[in-house]
Amino acid sequence: MSDAVRDSEIAAEQAYLDRVYVRLDQLRVTAAEVEKAGYNMARVGNYGALVERDAMVYHAARRRRALESEHDGLVFGRLDLGPDGVSGADAAAVAPVVPGGEVRYVGRLGLRDEEYESLVVDWRAPAAAPFYRATPADRMGVVRRRSIRSTNEKVVSIEDDLLDPAAAPADLAVIGDGALLANLSRATGRGMKDIVATIQREQDDAIRSPASGITIVRGGPGTGKTAVALHRAAYLLYADRNRYESGGVLVVGPSDVFVGYVSRVLPSLGEDTATLRSLGQLVEGIQATRHEPPDVAAIKGSLRMQRVLSRAARGPVPNAPDKLRILYRGELLSLDKPALDELRRTVFNLGVKRNAARAKAAGHVLDALWRQSVQLLPSGRQQKREEFAPDIAERPEFVQFMRGWWPVLRPTEVLGWLGDRQRLQRWANGILSNREIALLASSIDAESLSGSASASGSRSGSRSASASVSVSVEDVALLDELHEYLGDPPARKRAPRDPFMVAEGVHEVSTISERMAAARAQAIERPDDYRDYAHIIVDESQDVSPMQWRMVGRRGPHATWTIVGDPAQAAWNDAAESDRAMEAAVGTRRRSDFTLTTNYRNSAEIFAVAARVIRAAQPDIDLPTAVRSSGVDPVELTTSADELPGAVIDAAKTLLDQVEGTVGVITPTQRRAEVSAWLEGLDAARLQTVGALDSKGMEYDGVLVVEPAAIRDEAPTGFRTLYVALSRATQRLTTVGTQPF
Repeated sequence: MSDAVRDSEIAAEQAYLDRVYVRLDQLRVTAAEVEKAGYNMARVGNYGALVERDAMVYHAARRRRALESEHDGLVFGRLDLGPDGVSGADAAAVAPVVPGGEVRYVGRLGLRDEEYESLVVDWRAPAAAPFYRATPADRMGVVRRRSIRSTNEKVVSIEDDLLDPAAAPADLAVIGDGALLANLSRATGRGMKDIVATIQREQDDAIRSPASGITIVRGGPGTGKTAVALHRAAYLLYADRNRYESGGVLVVGPSDVFVGYVSRVLPSLGEDTATLRSLGQLVEGIQATRHEPPDVAAIKGSLRMQRVLSRAARGPVPNAPDKLRILYRGELLSLDKPALDELRRTVFNLGVKRNAARAKAAGHVLDALWRQSVQLLPSGRQQKREEFAPDIAERPEFVQFMRGWWPVLRPTEVLGWLGDRQRLQRWANGILSNREIALLASSIDAESLSGSASASGSRSGSRSASASVSVSVEDVALLDELHEYLGDPPARKRAPRDPFMVAEGVHEVSTISERMAAARAQAIERPDDYRDYAHIIVDESQDVSPMQWRMVGRRGPHATWTIVGDPAQAAWNDAAESDRAMEAAVGTRRRSDFTLTTNYRNSAEIFAVAARVIRAAQPDIDLPTAVRSSGVDPVELTTSADELPGAVIDAAKTLLDQVEGTVGVITPTQRRAEVSAWLEGLDAARLQTVGALDSKGMEYDGVLVVEPAAIRDEAPTGFRTLYVALSRATQRLTTVGTQPF
């Protein structure tokens, strides 16, 4: 195809794009005017006008934000359909190039012109499905599919797929060799790109799978699993907004680095209501980023910890009083340790959570004391139970005893108890080995955890620690498990705050309509520790430990699920235990399984290195197929320990010169801070240093893997972690180490 024809086709698409952006500007102005007019309606002075004002302002502001967020790359596709693909309702007002057919433009949101004719079809709408799903074998009426790449408001390139040559007119222009591979060669930038313009059919099948039940997506590196999961969230919010926006969509990723990486994808698709959390952020008030060494992580992630934590949460409080003595009417009433232990077991047999049972525990102690008084005192000096209980309960010695024997406990405090090896030995006896008990106890920073519990003791509604608490990502699931046994501390019931209160006794002038609207807003406000999401997406699910599955499952007891992962990348060694925990978390709903088989990220040369590592450990494993070749082989460098810092710096500089986009430096987990210090002063906007575990789900234009052999050897599943690290690059891969891998 000549340059003149290409330039002519680009000019035609530019003319259409100009028309779209003119309309976009008009709609922005209209939305802003409607929003302003909504505020002015308050001047009418009646209740109906105020209700209309609330609705107008809300919807106009939301529409304005959507229009403003979708400026760059607004239109990315065009479908030229033959007569069998005509729908009419979604056709653009453009002369069809196929006789009897129609033209349909696909973009990030739907737009119509002043005559309500279609300008752009929203990518999530059924009319846009052929852009992703049509193939030469199943054309869905598509003759030519065109991908349009633009920067700001300028078309910079177009790429065509001719799906039905027999139906194409002789003069139909077909530009390029296909959009997908050209798009994959572009720089990725600092955050993850949405792949809305390059979704392929196997990916689209998963994105548009039925909303109910469980959707499971498996695929190797570069197959677009994460992008599929995020686009599925956007699709569900579009298809059933009332259900999924009101109930909420939770996206759970493996690390904070990953969450930051994908955080721009959903807003770029017009969705900003989903909640993104890493596994270290799921407990309110905790921001854990540190990972345990593999042997400790294996203990903390095992379902055996459920039994250990149950014993700790239901057992006697360390250093609690083991006897109670009260002088009553000349007689000494006493309860010794065996009697107190029996009372504690009786309370827990009621099935109540520890903090919620504090009043019941006091009642059982008072009952036991009253029964003693009946036995010791003559009938004339005895009191009835309802008279005896308040008399004893108000005594300072009883109050002090209850504070020590049945205190309000927080998860961080109980987790800190596990740092005492003697206590842990009692709770873990018959569950963990002596070696595991020693490892677990040494991993707990008891001083930090107990200090946090003391600091938060004055906040009756707080159940967890601040972000400064020294807990690991693996500890977070243990804190959540402990909360299940402890429950929230009793909190005083406070009267709802009046949103129109200016100062004590002084109220803002407001109408009944405004007050009703404020009451509705308070009624639907979600708590920080929200646990009833409508849909939960779990990415990198192969690394979710059994205890973490229990934690995630509590966030959506009635949710539908999308679970994305790759068994070949699993860092968790006991797949059977993890599968059982996942089954318990998601339930027995109907399932839809999808497998992604094409690696779009890596060049064949890069993926060959990663495949060599994983096949050395698992020769028969099924791997995706890398569909493009760059002609550039990865660079493998070996150096001495003394020269390693200089070699890493030189390799990072070379990669920064070779690629336009980002460079990821991937290190053994325990050496990230050290390597990051070596690279201080290099291009911080484009260079990111991450530990091998935190590299999961990430994508960079150039990747430097430091000490690959150490990554492979730092855990029993280290060969899988190295496989992941080696498959993060789209363009260039360099490894630097002190020994071959």
